[in-house]
Amino acid sequence: MNDPKVPDRVFAPAAEDAETAKGQVSTPQTEHPAYSLAFQDMDFLLREDLRPVRFQLELLKPELVFQEANIGSTFVFYGSARIPEPSKAQALLDRAETDEARKVAQSLVAKSHYYDVARDLARLVSECPRDDHGKRQFVVCSGGGPSIMEAANRGAADIGAESIGLNIVLPHEQAPNPYVTPSLSLQFHYFALRKMHFLLHARALAAFPGGFGTFDELFELLTLIQTGKIKPIPVLLFGRAFWNRVVNFDALVEEGVVSARDLSIFTFVETAQEAWDVVRNFYREMPDPIE
Repeated sequence: MNDPKVPDRVFAPAAEDAETAKGQVSTPQTEHPAYSLAFQDMDFLLREDLRPVRFQLELLKPELVFQEANIGSTFVFYGSARIPEPSKAQALLDRAETDEARKVAQSLVAKSHYYDVARDLARLVSECPRDDHGKRQFVVCSGGGPSIMEAANRGAADIGAESIGLNIVLPHEQAPNPYVTPSLSLQFHYFALRKMHFLLHARALAAFPGGFGTFDELFELLTLIQTGKIKPIPVLLFGRAFWNRVVNFDALVEEGVVSARDLSIFTFVETAQEAWDVVRNFYREMPDPIE
């Protein structure tokens, strides 16, 4: 044949079939839930025995979003949802009415400068140019919430760069912070899948002072690197005083439960520029070094 016109597809798209299904006649059969298209039947999709399918969907959707957004790698930010920017931290202290509240507020004021540090670091990494294939590198990725997470997305927004927010459904209301790029604002049901997407494209990670959630996410990464499940990436712990107070890393070595070389997996830093220098030096020997 000369110049054949071969169609791209012969089956109707799922969206078209779904629309057609809406206009069908009403009978006892068509009104019964069993007649619903499987992918439109929420009662079916939310069945206990459909959990493996929901896992697959939650793994696949973000990956497709990142591919379509030309995201090659991410720079992940972990940190507390309770450390506000300096002005708000001071306001908490001013409103404190008990000694206990004042003590907590004073501690938050002392750590509030990390909001500005996270914001500065996000600005620096967001200036990284696209690679030769048009992929965006070191795209800021946070948990999408307030405080340190907000600072990361805000820093990217400061220079007009897009950034990712990976939110999680929690019993109490949690809205994405306003600086997350809407098209890159994702919500998860499963913590395990969310943590996987934090790390699949991560090529550097900054961990600021935080609580249980930060510890959970950080120590999973340290374990993956320690056991060789993933190749090492720069892991930056902001605030040596904080981390050495809440985790006695040297004691872990002395107790024989980790080796001394395991402490080289991460680097203590204090400033945004210091952290970015560590990342640039880490990748300086790569074929396409960061300039």
